[in-house]
Amino acid sequence: MRRAILGLGAAAVLSLAISASALEGAKGWTGVFQRPSREELKKKLTPIQYEVTQEEGTERAFANEYNDNKRPGIYVDVVSGEPLFSSLDKYDSGTGWPSFTKPLETANVKTKTDYRLGMPRTEVRSAHADSHLGHLFNDGPPPAGLRYCMNSAAMRFIPAEKLVEEGYGQYARLFEKAAPRQ
Repeated sequence: MRRAILGLGAAAVLSLAISASALEGAKGWTGVFQRPSREELKKKLTPIQYEVTQEEGTERAFANEYNDNKRPGIYVDVVSGEPLFSSLDKYDSGTGWPSFTKPLETANVKTKTDYRLGMPRTEVRSAHADSHLGHLFNDGPPPAGLRYCMNSAAMRFIPAEKLVEEGYGQYARLFEKAAPRQ
């Protein structure tokens, strides 16, 4: 019994440490995340980031940070840092929001049915932080025909040249140019 109680105490300390490190800008994604309190999130996030990720808001089309971003790199959850999408799967959908054909890590993205507009839509959320990211539509390009229409405010972009420095080095190989054939 005493070991179980000590184990629970250690787990609580670890949980608090993980939560604190997430808010202090720990680098990379460890796969372990403890969701901060609403008060902590309000301090960490900008008002639009909080509205989008925590209150299922939507930023204005064509007036967001990543719609026209063409740089190579990855997009991570602004709350947890979990990897979500790659610029290699980003395309111009003409909608005014960053759109992707598929997630970078399917385990970090979940969907659920959303009826807020009176009709069913597929909402996209991050799996670990449970941040609202945007919506999924079936009008994307082949072969899958999917459009992950995301809010820039829900994501942070990490340029390919900073992946190692930011703790996402495992994705750097995606952006390496193929060696010329001899």
